[in-house]
Amino acid sequence: MDKVTIIEYDRIYKNFIDEKYLHGYDEYHFRDQQVKKPAGGWRHLHSSEVEQLVMNNNSATDWDDIWVTDEFDTQMVRNNRFFGKVRIGRVTRKVLQYHDLRVPVGITDSSIISCDIGDDVAIHDVHYMANYIIGDRCILFNIQEMSTTDHSKFGNGTIKEGEDEDVRVWLEVMNEIGTRKILPFDGMITADAYLWAKYTDDTQLQNRLMEITQASVDYRRGYYGTIGESCVIKNCWILKDAKVGPYCYIKGASKLKNVTINSSEEEPSQIGEGVILVNGITGYGCRIFYSVVATRFVLGNNCNLKYGARLIYSVMGDNSTISCCEVLNNIIFPSHEQHHNNSFLISACVMGQSNMAAGATIGSNHNSRATDGEIVASRGFWPGLCSSVKHSSKFASFTLLSKADYPNEMNIKLPFCLVSNNLAKDELHIMPAYWWMYNMYALARNTSKYQSRDKRKRKVQNIEFETLAPDTVEEIIEGRKLLEVWVAQAYLRSKGEDPAKYEYYNLRECGKNLLDNEPETVEKLEVLGEKIEKSRRKVVIDKVVKAYQAYGDMITYYAVKTCLDYIEDPKHNGVDMEHIVERMKGKRIRKWINLGGQTMPEDDVDQLRADIRDGKLNTWDEIHQRYNELWEEYKHEKLRHAYFALMFLYKDDADVLTKEMWIENLNKAICIQQFICDQVYQSRKKDYENEIRSTTFRNDEEKIAVVGRIDDVSFVKKTREDTEKFKQRVENYKKRNNL
Repeated sequence: MDKVTIIEYDRIYKNFIDEKYLHGYDEYHFRDQQVKKPAGGWRHLHSSEVEQLVMNNNSATDWDDIWVTDEFDTQMVRNNRFFGKVRIGRVTRKVLQYHDLRVPVGITDSSIISCDIGDDVAIHDVHYMANYIIGDRCILFNIQEMSTTDHSKFGNGTIKEGEDEDVRVWLEVMNEIGTRKILPFDGMITADAYLWAKYTDDTQLQNRLMEITQASVDYRRGYYGTIGESCVIKNCWILKDAKVGPYCYIKGASKLKNVTINSSEEEPSQIGEGVILVNGITGYGCRIFYSVVATRFVLGNNCNLKYGARLIYSVMGDNSTISCCEVLNNIIFPSHEQHHNNSFLISACVMGQSNMAAGATIGSNHNSRATDGEIVASRGFWPGLCSSVKHSSKFASFTLLSKADYPNEMNIKLPFCLVSNNLAKDELHIMPAYWWMYNMYALARNTSKYQSRDKRKRKVQNIEFETLAPDTVEEIIEGRKLLEVWVAQAYLRSKGEDPAKYEYYNLRECGKNLLDNEPETVEKLEVLGEKIEKSRRKVVIDKVVKAYQAYGDMITYYAVKTCLDYIEDPKHNGVDMEHIVERMKGKRIRKWINLGGQTMPEDDVDQLRADIRDGKLNTWDEIHQRYNELWEEYKHEKLRHAYFALMFLYKDDADVLTKEMWIENLNKAICIQQFICDQVYQSRKKDYENEIRSTTFRNDEEKIAVVGRIDDVSFVKKTREDTEKFKQRVENYKKRNNL
């Protein structure tokens, strides 16, 4: 049990570092390295200045330990107690203003212990400030406690000399049993977190990542806390072992302990009332307000935590927002939205571009005898209102769950689908390609929405925002294969035959023939999915024919658009489709990894892991550089995948695209683009034609004044413009190439 003890008076400022950890240095060694020396240097106080300071009700353990610059107005320093070595920058009769707060430069009514204070700083009513370096033009106003210990890690998962391993801060992500634990560090992105947590069976990789992280921070003791230039910190209770970047605004925070708050003039961060942040790191441009509690966490750049959100043992990717809810033991990829007080996310890896609706309980964890359950949701995951999902479950990209209590574990393999729980029939229903067929407005808006919300200046994490990309298209291809097999099985059952007697490829061939040539027959079948839910009830696949055709259109559109983008990129010096066809040898890359938002072939991830294990990559900066190199290669890999994805529609493993086939797909892509445009309009039009939604308005004029006209909806207009541009783009391309 900790006790209050009595020590010598001078220990309030002496022996900041235990002598056994000094190694020949004095206790100010690292402090002197951290501080920015003023242009004219520091000097001792003149005797007249000491006299005036004493008259102003200031005291010091030793006035010779107080250092100032040549511009030092003693009248601006009143009612303070100084302990140990304190260096003060320029103090003049000036006022600092931030919003409506105006405070004079200087120091009043504060206790300062072994600190460095920059030029033109205002420190007022800071009751205890020890071992901090304060940047120029900062305002520190009404703060109860600011202190730094000699073993400060500032949120990094490292330990200092002489510390036991049990004080190291780990993040237990993706499940509650700690078997995927990772170490946070300043600069961590979701790609790092996923690489570390996913490949937990790679013991050598785990050890190397721990070594790299430990080496990223000096293990020696004695670093001071820092407050960057032009920070404003007011009406706060406790800042302990906190490192705050420049231009940060902190008001009314309750407790910031063992944290790094990244901030800059271009991307200032803000922390508001009642916030508690412990053992964590926040990225640049973050906004954290209104009684948020976060502990053992990493927050990406341009993130928001608001309105009582609780974030614990989690990594949250760039451009994400969480408010009013509880989020525990997760890795959340970029562009995640969660806004409601009664939503709950636990023990999950949610791969971005996701949205948690009110009442969604993702991870009803106590459906087993242990806390080892996990949720894996590929990007675009969207559980509906009051959805409840059990551990362990896995969801394909852009899975939409309708409002329901899902009683069993699920493995949803069909992307862009709608999943619903039919209680009347006790069946699980899945409609593949639902987004494409019935919710095109949301789907088409997806890419531009997330691109426009990406306000990052530092884009360390590479993010694939395109809805149709190698990872999602590969799921579509596998989805088509599953539909072929399940249709064949349904057909054989309808004929009284046993599907188990047939080989996989025979089933696919049968199903493909039925879907392409006998759609009327397929529509009469009850098509059932396999190995989707841990139950004995039926899993019914709805609208199979339309979904199969939609999947084909999605592949075509992706392939044509990707090829055209590549061909028309000025960097590729007039490369044409003939050159692409000549270079396309081999087969399609089928396994893609979403590494924190960045898409890459699995082989590249395996090589990355090997290079880390073998010592070819020895720092996180070097690992991040490899991510960037792979991102540059990705545009070529994406082209290759698009080409072979298009060939898949003709015949598995086909590899030659003829001129006639290319023209056919160009023309088809125009039709698909027009379909997208029409569906965007139609899916939005439903809201305008809903009679019940119109009952809140007394007449059409009021309705138009409130919600506007559908033809004036900005995204509808943009889609029409984009459609005309795409049509013209294809026609111009065909003319240039005499197609």
